[in-house]
Amino acid sequence: MAKKSLIEREKKRQRLEQKYRAIRESLKKKEVFFSSQEKIICKIQSLPRNSAPTRLHRRCFLTGRPRGFYRDFGFCGHVFRKMAHACLLPGIIKSSW
Repeated sequence: MAKKSLIEREKKRQRLEQKYRAIRESLKKKEVFFSSQEKIICKIQSLPRNSAPTRLHRRCFLTGRPRGFYRDFGFCGHVFRKMAHACLLPGIIKSSW
């Protein structure tokens, strides 16, 4: 189980990213001329650092674990394996040779 502070920090980043998404996109879509390019870059840099989408990290829905994440299911590998063995995930079959 991940620390609660790390999970809350990630939630805060998600809220900030949602809040500043429209502003960031509108600044990037403006026609850029050489003289106005520096101004646009300064405006983007003046936004909060944690509002950038690249700073987001996917975490397991149940445990909050940041590594071994399966996007299709929203779980890390450990939880995915336990749920697959318990037949809680439809369409997942344990392979055996």
